[in-house]
Amino acid sequence: MTIHDLKQKIEKFPRVPLIHSPTPFRKLENLTAELGGPEIYVKRDDLTGLAFGGNKSRKLEFIVPDMLAKKSDTVVTWAALQSNWAMQTAAAARRFGIRPVLILYKRYDLPEEYDGNMLLDYILDAEILIREPLQGASTKSADYLAVAEEVAEGLRRKGHRPYVIAVGGSMPMGSMEVPLGAISYVDAFREMIEQTRAAGFEPDFVVHSTGSGSTQAGLILGAKAVSLKTRIVGISVSDPKEPFARDVLTIAKATEKTLVLETDVKPEDVIVFDEYIKDGYGIVNKEVAEILRLVFTREGIVLDPVYTSKAMAGLVDLIAKGYFKRGDKVVFFHTGGTPALFPNRRKIVEYLK
Repeated sequence: MTIHDLKQKIEKFPRVPLIHSPTPFRKLENLTAELGGPEIYVKRDDLTGLAFGGNKSRKLEFIVPDMLAKKSDTVVTWAALQSNWAMQTAAAARRFGIRPVLILYKRYDLPEEYDGNMLLDYILDAEILIREPLQGASTKSADYLAVAEEVAEGLRRKGHRPYVIAVGGSMPMGSMEVPLGAISYVDAFREMIEQTRAAGFEPDFVVHSTGSGSTQAGLILGAKAVSLKTRIVGISVSDPKEPFARDVLTIAKATEKTLVLETDVKPEDVIVFDEYIKDGYGIVNKEVAEILRLVFTREGIVLDPVYTSKAMAGLVDLIAKGYFKRGDKVVFFHTGGTPALFPNRRKIVEYLK
């Protein structure tokens, strides 16, 4: 399939302009030289433009039109306490006169204070409901959806028209009947491959942090549609490899069907490493702090402590282990999340002393 054909399929879906595209793309010259491995490039999806930027803004370009088509006046979603997804959803919703209701789960040991993304949620005048995590349940599960639906039902009784979206805008559940979030990342791959081809190459690998699954699912389908050479490597920040890979495959299959793609995505197309979760989702350790400093001092790029620092730690470790060949060209997708730096400042400083 040509890039033009893929773009035409994507353009059949309504979209609102929320991001600055294409997002910047460049080679990380200093990091490439220091690590002595493959050529490393970065796709700056932390600079999408909505609020503090990030990959969720791409998804919301496709999800907001669905909210508007269903005449929703409120959006209900769930995520972790310092969620980038929740904040960007609130920002996008406010732009279109939709009231955000955020169910935030205490998945890691941070205080319930207005700092980082929670400060931004508060400034956006989102309704914030703080809950304890559901024991033994994945955040993408029907158990979490049931809580959101219960909140939505309460809003309906008050005369509102809520739109319920799963964490990360990934799984087609709640009010979102098709995987709109993943469609946006099929398009993101299309955008990236145009940039790499303009620079005279196609990447051998794309490495990114993977959390709710739709970013990876979309990138995989984009690669299979227009660049059979490129493999997508997901560094999990939350879930174990096997169940997470199944989630990614589920989203990819649904996206394949929705876009009418003949990509025939298979389990072996879903590459996930879970070794870099370490102490758990959102837990800052010495490795995270050191990677933050390494990339900031060498390239002037700020990573976040929850997602991209763990993905970069994975990339650096995979280089050390010889996963990539010296001549490979590897694109690191910077998916954003920098507001989460500030609630974690004490740990970061402690590890860097």
